[in-house]
This record gives sequence, structure tokens and C-alpha cells, in this order.
Amino acid sequence: MALQQSRKELLNLYKKLLRSCATYPSKNRWGIYEAIRQEFRENLKLDPDDEGTHKKISVAIKGLSQLEMYDKQTLSGGNEHNPNWQVQLEQNPMPKPSD
Repeated sequence: MALQQSRKELLNLYKKLLRSCATYPSKNRWGIYEAIRQEFRENLKLDPDDEGTHKKISVAIKGLSQLEMYDKQTLSGGNEHNPNWQVQLEQNPMPKPSD
């Protein structure tokens, strides 16, 4: 049951990443989109209880929060016509997981 639940959560994370990436304001948006798809495919058979897998999942969650910072709804505070928005960047936003 727990394995099935974690797979469902990962699928949800994957979908959210792809949706957020599709609206990310960058020329390289589709390159990032494909990189996300490839990364998930490469890691499809990883053990969900492994610590390395947990690190990769935390990096994906961090990436999602960064992609969502640029979401139009988030930037405008729910009002798309609001011209006042801000983004707060972190010093080391995407640390590489140690293998």
C-alpha cells in the first residue's frame, strides 16, 4: 500500500513539474521539459526506500518550487493584471545530489 501511495505521489510530482515547465518563461523551456521526462524515465526502476532516491525526489521538489515561482498566477498574486511581482532567488538553488 505504501509503495502504491509513493508511486502515486511521484506521478503527481512528475505531472506538476511538466505543467510548471510548460509555462516557464524561457527559450529553453522545452529542453528543460525533455530533461525532466528523461530524468524520470532513467530513474523509473530505482528503489523507493533508497536514500539516493529520496535525495533525487527532494531535488525534484525543490525544482518544482522554483518553477512555480515563475507561474503567472503565483507572480501576480492571483490577479493576472497585477504588474507588481517579485521572485526571490536562493544562493545555491539546485545542489547536485551526491552519487
